[in-house]
Amino acid sequence: MTLGVIISTYNHPTWLEKTLWGYLCQTRPADEIIIADDGSTPDTRQLVMQFAAWLPIKHVWHDDQGFRKTRILNQALRAAQSDYLVFTDQDCVPRQDFLEVHASHARRGCFLSGGLVRLPLAVSQLITHDDISSQRAFDLRWLHSRGLKCNFKCSKLAPWPWFSRAMNAITPAKATWNGCNASGWRHDLLAARGFDERMKYGGEDREMGERLVNAGIRGKQVRYTAIAIHLDHDRPYVDPQAIEKNNQIRQQTHDTHAVTTHYGL
Repeated sequence: MTLGVIISTYNHPTWLEKTLWGYLCQTRPADEIIIADDGSTPDTRQLVMQFAAWLPIKHVWHDDQGFRKTRILNQALRAAQSDYLVFTDQDCVPRQDFLEVHASHARRGCFLSGGLVRLPLAVSQLITHDDISSQRAFDLRWLHSRGLKCNFKCSKLAPWPWFSRAMNAITPAKATWNGCNASGWRHDLLAARGFDERMKYGGEDREMGERLVNAGIRGKQVRYTAIAIHLDHDRPYVDPQAIEKNNQIRQQTHDTHAVTTHYGL
């Protein structure tokens, strides 16, 4: 099985660089990494070109016409060649076993729903290349010493495999397609015709997962084992009207049991 990663990005090369440092440390390296760039300025392309010396990386870009993440993700999906694809974002730094976990839990007829530990801005800014390569950035004690206020959600970084497996089994959280950390078979994603390009920010990733479920593709929970740390940032693209439209599209997907979209691939 070949394994690819699709990383969405928009004008935040500092966070993207930290995320790519994480992919240099993987115990199971990616066979391809596709940067799905929603119209960033040239500094992002320059960063991607630098990492091409160390990672099997491609840059898929379109011009900036507002939030069009679903469209650029579809372009990246067209460009992908791997059998199995992990989807994530520019601000999600993967733990060293991130891809190994996704690959080892991949099953036909399933997609995987992973987890995040969200960091405050001050802690996000402190993290260095060495912190990621040494994996200190995924140590709860180290993060707490840098200012992270720990709560139960931070237990995703607990160092006990037995605890993580047990939590995956008993968590009440539904296994949904979360664009920051989810994976599935390329064949299934193409059959669903990818992402609905009418959708802006707010549940746009989950809607495709809901179509997968309608098609009989079951979500599997790995939120306590496939782990990334989420770097904080502003979200100026949040639009309540767009979110309401997204909700209407998702409701229609639910009501009609849709398995494909006329507005995707």
